[in-house]
Amino acid sequence: MKRFFFCLLCIPFFLHQTCGQIAIDRKAVVDRHRIVSNKLDLLSPAQVGNGEFAFAVDITGLQTFVPFNTLSNWSWHNSPLPKGMKESDFKKTTLKTNGKDVQYDLPNPKQEQLSNWLAANPHRFNLGRIGFKLIRNDGKLGNQNDIAHTHQEVDLWTGIISSSFVFEGVPVLVKTACHPDSDAIGVSIQSALIGKGQLAVFFAFPYAIEQGYENYLGVYDGGDQHTSTLQSLEKNSVRIDRTMNSTHYSASIKWATDAQMIKTKQMHRFELIPKDTAKLSFTCLYSNQTNDIQVPITSNLFEESEKSWKAFWNSGAAIDLSESKDQRWKELERRIVLSQYLMRLNESGSLPPQESGLVNNGWFGRFHFEMIWWHGVHYALWNRWALWDKSLSTYQNFLKTSTERALNQGYQGVRWPKCTGDIDRDWPDLIHATLVWQQPHPIYFAELDYRLHTNKETLTKWRDVVFATADFMADYASYDKTKNQFDLGPPLYLVSENSDPLVTKNPTFELSYWRTGLRLAQQWRERLGMPTNKKWKNVQDKLAPLPQKNGLYETYENIPDMWKKYNYEHPGLIGTYGMLPGDGVDPETFKRTLKKVMETWNFDRTWGWDFPMLTMAAARCGYPELAIDLLLRPSNNFQFDQHGLATGGPFPYFPSNGGLLTAIAMMAGGWDGSSSKNPGFPKDGNWSIRAEGFNPLPALK
Repeated sequence: MKRFFFCLLCIPFFLHQTCGQIAIDRKAVVDRHRIVSNKLDLLSPAQVGNGEFAFAVDITGLQTFVPFNTLSNWSWHNSPLPKGMKESDFKKTTLKTNGKDVQYDLPNPKQEQLSNWLAANPHRFNLGRIGFKLIRNDGKLGNQNDIAHTHQEVDLWTGIISSSFVFEGVPVLVKTACHPDSDAIGVSIQSALIGKGQLAVFFAFPYAIEQGYENYLGVYDGGDQHTSTLQSLEKNSVRIDRTMNSTHYSASIKWATDAQMIKTKQMHRFELIPKDTAKLSFTCLYSNQTNDIQVPITSNLFEESEKSWKAFWNSGAAIDLSESKDQRWKELERRIVLSQYLMRLNESGSLPPQESGLVNNGWFGRFHFEMIWWHGVHYALWNRWALWDKSLSTYQNFLKTSTERALNQGYQGVRWPKCTGDIDRDWPDLIHATLVWQQPHPIYFAELDYRLHTNKETLTKWRDVVFATADFMADYASYDKTKNQFDLGPPLYLVSENSDPLVTKNPTFELSYWRTGLRLAQQWRERLGMPTNKKWKNVQDKLAPLPQKNGLYETYENIPDMWKKYNYEHPGLIGTYGMLPGDGVDPETFKRTLKKVMETWNFDRTWGWDFPMLTMAAARCGYPELAIDLLLRPSNNFQFDQHGLATGGPFPYFPSNGGLLTAIAMMAGGWDGSSSKNPGFPKDGNWSIRAEGFNPLPALK
């Protein structure tokens, strides 16, 4: 396999231009997709953030009329356990697996309350809401019908949102930004309403409840299940201490102009009231630390935001489609630019991201281990690995508990969870308990890391995770003496999650990925000067072949009437050659299968990352026109709104954004064994591609 001969994380991007090619004007590319909005949107917020923390705003630049969320990677909450119960009381379910009894985390009907608690805890919670209190001339509170001439622009190059509106004939100008290294937002406000006593800023705090699929998190009902205590600090500075059950955090607010913070009669609500001026600026820093933390000055925060985002856009890879004749270039480039902004803002923190990033909660705000691939591979291909690497420490952090999970089931090695939060507590569910395609992921990420950092340190960093993962994969496969082969499943929920796990056996995607994982793990031993692991090699050599029928690959072995009954959900078998390197794949059989999928699949019943997965397969097969068409397919499950937030699952669905960036990187940067420039794009004269700094996708030559 090819190796990277350089690392753009360490060498300035402009040293890697194609000979004679002028560097891309990155600011011009970014600026032409500045987000402009003129109306209130109840579902899609604008955001500022730093990957670890994000603040979502409505058209006013704050959370005035829409209670959008303020989320962080540390904002996790556990509701009290059902009375008289302990987590250790939970009884697992035994399923017959390869002739032996294996215990799985499934919902227990005899422990319904405890099962539901385990499903919903921990859950991510909303840190608080900040908005304008607008007072009309008649003394009544203003509402969204009282504002006019709304206008908002998100400057992607600086990460600063500029908002303006008119309230009772008086303009209000607002700027909002996030500090690049702390959970702090800065806000600058200009309006004559301040001097008239008609504008203040409120800070409200909700109680965290178990919400699995909600746009607005928490309950602002003033209940006594939580406390909010105002503490005065130095001049023009206060801290609001928050307690919810065993969860403690604070919001520290500092302002630069004359104002006063008061506690209102409404519980858990405070107001910053400015005095006799036309300006108000403040910073709000959220923290889960008990010690006092320095709150940034608002003006400095804006400067730091601009420097950080400028550095981001000037790092890694870039692509410019503006010289293309195909009129679809601008929409594709818009999706690419906005996806980069959103992924940096929502999904470059210390934990793997959830499906909805830091916008709202899907699946109680938990992340899915199988989806980590779609959230993060693009960081390696775009040469921005440092933004993703810190979240991969989760594998090391979960190594002990996931080893215990495997041991309790009678397996060697480590069995990674499916759906969890800041601790390794899997959600009891049949899909979660029997899904396996997340298992090889850490080996794939280790390979990406090694290509970028080909040294002993990387080998040591990943050694335990790679070896333990391979140990489980080899032990999980069951030996069939009659066929002299190793099988996968049952019970097994395959990637498409639309078959009976108790009968599903030898799925195409998982078989190919098992081969890839074991092969790469063996290479890891070779790099460390260690002998071949005979068990891994025996399983790899004797794994069941990818199932075929009538010259086409099938989703799993002996699937009944696949092309009519199972032609929906993820077409996972297409991920074997494009997304994955193609271990065990016959290219000609694969091409016929791809054609059959395009002819028969129900694309109204698919998910967002399916389209980039198909795109990568089309590019690898030499069908660049199809690759482009798939990235721009008019499916409701793969659309990108004005803010770049994508459909494809619970809205917003960030695997769509991550998948798009991965596919584009492959089309521009190629894959192991590709040779032409921008190999995934059409060469018909309609597409003119200027690309720089991309790394190839790992693939078999």
